[in-house]
Amino acid sequence: MVLTLEILFLGISLLFLISIIANKFGERLGVPALLIFLIVGMLAGSEGPGGIPFDDPPIAQMIGVIALAYILFSGGLDTRWEEIQPVFWPAIALSTVGVVLTAAVLGIFAVLVLGLSPLTGFLLGAVVSSTDAAAVFSVLRMARARLKGNLRPFLEFESGSNDPMAIFLTTGIIALILTPGESVLALIPMFVQQMVVGGLLGYGMGRFVVWLINRLKLESEGLYPVLSLAMVLLTYGLTATVGGNGFIAVYIAGLVMGNSIIVYKKSLIRFHDGIAWLMQIVMFLALGLLVFPSELVPVIVPGLLTAIFLILVARPVAVLLTLIPWKMPMNEKALVSWVGLRGAVPVILATYPLVAGVPDADMIFNIVFFIVLVSALVHGTSIPSVARWLGLAAPLQEKRKLSREFDVDPDTPSELIELTIPPDAPAVGKQVVDLGLPKGALIILMQKGDERFVPGGSTVIEARDTLLLLTTDDLVETVRARFLSGEEPGDAPRAS
Repeated sequence: MVLTLEILFLGISLLFLISIIANKFGERLGVPALLIFLIVGMLAGSEGPGGIPFDDPPIAQMIGVIALAYILFSGGLDTRWEEIQPVFWPAIALSTVGVVLTAAVLGIFAVLVLGLSPLTGFLLGAVVSSTDAAAVFSVLRMARARLKGNLRPFLEFESGSNDPMAIFLTTGIIALILTPGESVLALIPMFVQQMVVGGLLGYGMGRFVVWLINRLKLESEGLYPVLSLAMVLLTYGLTATVGGNGFIAVYIAGLVMGNSIIVYKKSLIRFHDGIAWLMQIVMFLALGLLVFPSELVPVIVPGLLTAIFLILVARPVAVLLTLIPWKMPMNEKALVSWVGLRGAVPVILATYPLVAGVPDADMIFNIVFFIVLVSALVHGTSIPSVARWLGLAAPLQEKRKLSREFDVDPDTPSELIELTIPPDAPAVGKQVVDLGLPKGALIILMQKGDERFVPGGSTVIEARDTLLLLTTDDLVETVRARFLSGEEPGDAPRAS
């Protein structure tokens, strides 16, 4: 059959539809999205029913880099600084020192057990040393995987910031393999340069985009997402060109934008969430197509041994040693150890040795892919259960119902609050006029059952009502306390 443009479009659309529908059923079974997309890609490949020939590591690597840039930007855009601020330093330590320890421990295992040469063994350790941001974001943001305290922002921030270290280790070890006699110490200045330049340019570009979006005043709202798409590629490309790490730059740029006041912020967040899902599908499908299932058979035993060692030894050792300076409860350390999802990033990094022509690159790629399959199946399906077993699962919360379509004026200190009234709240049974809301707080929408309306002063607050309030930044906690506790922050406890 001659491959025409029409047939190409048909094939791509069918792969997308199959992936989305399969993911819907996978969610019900607790199977993570990345595993679904990888399997669909493998089935569509040359050794599957789809029969699509694809054996081009450089193209797969390029697709993966672009996709990962948008995924990291979306993750930063949807992360609130006040959530990660309490866990900033331990997460940074785990995303740097923890990655090095994971690579070192797994490298020793590869040398002693798999019989690889020292540099090849440490290359394998470096490739799988980081957790995958796309996989972690996907799993932890499912309703069934809610975690207590700061665990979710801690794990998301770690996964979003640990890729640069893994990339540095991978490219550095490849350079050592291809240029015998090169000193390991020569890699240190390159690492410092990548981190510093990446961090500074990421912050600077984030501030610049915020200024540009708020001052440009485009005629059409639809142009703002296009502008943000261009700025992601500009941030990555500019940073990489001047010797910085593009991945950390786009993540920090997204973090800066997400925690700034910008026009159409909610619509931009929703847009990039959709782009992140599209990039996940494209990336995992491409990586699945790149794999030949028949080549995985010879690496089942070494791949399974390596995956088990990584899950049960390397990641826990790295977590426990790295987090010694911080007083984190042991059950939280155990969960952090378990949330070591490996996904697209290790597979993308495994293409680096292929492209560079490193000896045993094919074996490394196949072992890494097998590790990713095992990690997706084991970690992705078990995190909610492990969290409950460790006593760290948070109660499910309803999705936001009313505030999704509202934006506040970026030139004002306004804030939207959405509250679902619990049965034991002191506001239950009171009229709106009797709540004593402070000046500057206004209920702009209420939902009772399936009915939505603007409440009046005589409207009675009932359990499970959902309220959307407009207030100012400095009154947020006061308004929230007035509905849920009946007291303002700082009030003395009432006598019983």
